Amino acid sequence: MATASEKRGIPAAPFVQDVHTFLAQSGSDPSSALVALQERLQQYKVAEMKLLAQRRDLQSKVPDIKKCLDIVGALQAKQGIGEAMKVDFEVAEGIHAQASIEDVSSVCLWLGANVMLEYSCEEALTLLEKNLDNANASLQAITEDMQFLRDQVTITEVTVARVYNWDVHQRRKQRQQVKEPA
Repeated sequence: MATASEKRGIPAAPFVQDVHTFLAQSGSDPSSALVALQERLQQYKVAEMKLLAQRRDLQSKVPDIKKCLDIVGALQAKQGIGEAMKVDFEVAEGIHAQASIEDVSSVCLWLGANVMLEYSCEEALTLLEKNLDNANASLQAITEDMQFLRDQVTITEVTVARVYNWDVHQRRKQRQQVKEPA
């Protein structure tokens, strides 16, 4: 079964219980193992930066979607009442105008890439609710991935420290053996 992190391509960091066994299985010396671990740590940092950017983008979109939902809902509620609704809208940056909206049966939504489509109020509400659900689900997945990533960074940092300390200990042992006559 694939986990969310595997879907996003984040490899799990192995927890190293015994450094000697780890080095023997990987077939590398401590310095090359440290280089590989540092590279993995850097990859995790890059992945974290990408996830942070995605989260920031989604967090800015959610309030916009909610605002659109509120506006379409208000327009739909006023539909058929026969009473005009006064609204202020931005014509250009810093320039606003006032409009009177009467009996609205459709709205236009920006889809992105300079594309706008006209929807009935019901279709627009359905689309916006779906977009909001998708954005919230994506935010949840990114939050889970970031937690997984933080765990992997911690495990990798602990492994780096263990390999480094093991290497220092081994070098001290070798110096002790050289100093002591046989």
